[in-house]
Amino acid sequence: MLMPKRVKHRKQFRGSMAHKANRGTTVTYGDYGIISLDPCWIKSNQIEAARVAMTRFVKRGGQVWIKIFPDKPVTMKPAETRMGSGKGSVEYWVSVVKPGRVLFEIGGVSDEDAKEALRLAMHKLPCRCKIVSKAESEGGVSDEN
Repeated sequence: MLMPKRVKHRKQFRGSMAHKANRGTTVTYGDYGIISLDPCWIKSNQIEAARVAMTRFVKRGGQVWIKIFPDKPVTMKPAETRMGSGKGSVEYWVSVVKPGRVLFEIGGVSDEDAKEALRLAMHKLPCRCKIVSKAESEGGVSDEN
């Protein structure tokens, strides 16, 4: 799984996912990409599952770029433990994703294969997403609500 080699602080506050993403909102490397429509935390194993689904479908042809990295530790206390006595231990790592953020990109394959690979990857992710081409992402994300 993806996780940082070392961090300055072992535990973090939960933080806020308000507002839209202000960076990482355009498809820069590949031809097609997945853009998040909801704010969410994406775990490192979900990122890996989506990557595996894409690379398996294109039979290791083309190229896949992962544009997010899980650098936020999430802590949990053991089950049936009384309150107090400090913060729990780090259980897993997440990437904080805001609406409009490009999660994955793919290039070097046909348009149909790219869209199908990204569709398979979207099923592995915990938030609503949409597939965009390089030309579409230049305009930014639009409100659908």
